[in-house]
Amino acid sequence: MKHLMKKTIILCALCTISSAGCSKKEAQSQESNIAATQQDTTSSTEEEKNIKVTFIELGSVTCIPCKMMQPIMDEIEKEYGDQVRVVFHDVWTEAGRPYAEQYRIHAIPTQIFLDKDGNEYSRHTGFFPKEELVKVLKQQDVK
Repeated sequence: MKHLMKKTIILCALCTISSAGCSKKEAQSQESNIAATQQDTTSSTEEEKNIKVTFIELGSVTCIPCKMMQPIMDEIEKEYGDQVRVVFHDVWTEAGRPYAEQYRIHAIPTQIFLDKDGNEYSRHTGFFPKEELVKVLKQQDVK
């Protein structure tokens, strides 16, 4: 486990270094894609009543561990979409930066889990295997 955490920290550091070369145009394009994704995750009022958890991923589209989380987020959305709202914020963009401050994150990726009332009940930093993530969802009776 310590070995995995060391790898994650190193990968996050590499992401920080590699993102410095990301052009402004590239970052704006990525932010547009993220904004479209966020709009897609907005539920209607009737569907919102069934939402038990909001799973927020704070990361970057250029960060290696964050990229590793993307398929997991997609799977969670497909399997539990009627009970879990999945939201991604690219905190290395101007539009995403306020979320890093709001949730007081210090490393990426960071996963925040909110209950149906919007209260944070769990937090994890680094790559989060799907099996472990599902255990956190089940704490709020997600089936």
